[in-house]
Amino acid sequence: MIKIYKYGEVPNSEIFARDNIDSGVENIVCDIIYNVRKNGDKALFEYCEKFDKATLSTLEVSNEEIDEAFASVEPEFIEIVKEAKENITAFHKKQLRSGFEMREENGVVKGQKITPIEKVGLYVPGGTAAYPSTVLMDSIPAKIAGCSEIVMVTPPSRDGKVNPAILAAAKIAGVDRIFKVGGAQAVAALAYGTESIPAVDKIVGPGNAFVAEAKKQVFGKVSIDMIAGPSEILVVADKTANPRYVAADLLSQAEHDKMASAVLVTDSYDLAKAVSDELEAQIPLLPRAEIARASIDNNGKIIVAEDNLTLAIDIANEIAPEHLELFVENPFDYLDKVKHAGSIFMGKYCPEALGDYFAGPNHTLPTSGSAKFSSPLSVDDFQKKSQFTYYTKEGLEAVYKKVAAFAEKEGLHAHAKSATIRFEDK
Repeated sequence: MIKIYKYGEVPNSEIFARDNIDSGVENIVCDIIYNVRKNGDKALFEYCEKFDKATLSTLEVSNEEIDEAFASVEPEFIEIVKEAKENITAFHKKQLRSGFEMREENGVVKGQKITPIEKVGLYVPGGTAAYPSTVLMDSIPAKIAGCSEIVMVTPPSRDGKVNPAILAAAKIAGVDRIFKVGGAQAVAALAYGTESIPAVDKIVGPGNAFVAEAKKQVFGKVSIDMIAGPSEILVVADKTANPRYVAADLLSQAEHDKMASAVLVTDSYDLAKAVSDELEAQIPLLPRAEIARASIDNNGKIIVAEDNLTLAIDIANEIAPEHLELFVENPFDYLDKVKHAGSIFMGKYCPEALGDYFAGPNHTLPTSGSAKFSSPLSVDDFQKKSQFTYYTKEGLEAVYKKVAAFAEKEGLHAHAKSATIRFEDK
């Protein structure tokens, strides 16, 4: 049963369960990456047999397999995926930015240009945790940014096939190539390349502890989106909230993972008790009841900050949740007070699941408090910026002595000389 606390009984820093990856995972992943770098496809085939129990003759998914999978998915679901794609596309197109240029009277030109990352690797979980929504959320911003190639990796099932819904989403989203490989070995293949899988410039997408650790270890060789921890939701609800809805929203994240954190902060003890009762009623009805039960019992909390919703927002800002629901009357009154959250869901008819699948904003979000300094996945993540500078002789002549003085103050006399040498013949 979920635990109910008065505000102050639990330090804000301990409201969410946030464990670090243990050293055992770190060492295992290090060995896997080394093996893939050394042995390429051979290592990938071996890991596929070991971890996925699948014997493959080729790693790449063929066009025939994609078409077969697409045809096997219910037409109604295909239409839902297409509509979700439209919503995600419309939202992310608003994120596109352009470069700029500054011109001065003496002919000096300075500016910034925007260039898409060329090759992007997309990791998509498989098996029981198969998320076609991840395909859309991670590939559509890359497409909008102008990335020239999107390479997807996802683990196969025992029969050597990929979940049809994932392949259908990939076809709709415009993924260029798909490979049947998962785990840390897939991340290593994307980072360093093998005989079959091309090396990419950036890797995005969620995964288990081994995938997260692999992304951490290859960072620097390639860029990554973020190191994602277990899912988190913080619901701020006032006394008018429907406890059935609040409980359902908490469980929407609790069913992800036994380590997921689902927390309610409310101004009403009566609501806290009603939500606790609702959780007990709803959990046994879930197909993933065992996972949800472990998450709620071990990591779930209800914090009662009586008659003080502003205090509830302060709590949210301190722990910086991945998902924040403002389940209150007049949620826009509180929006400006929220400083740290991955994605904010506002009002009594905006369940977090809207963001996971359909509304348009991205569902790849910062976890483990990293919303204090990072942002949801966006078009920006698939573009890079280059600065450019042009000086005329007149422009440099006006400032070269200042440049030299600055360089000499730092003891870098060759820097200074590179500016002054151009005017020694005067």
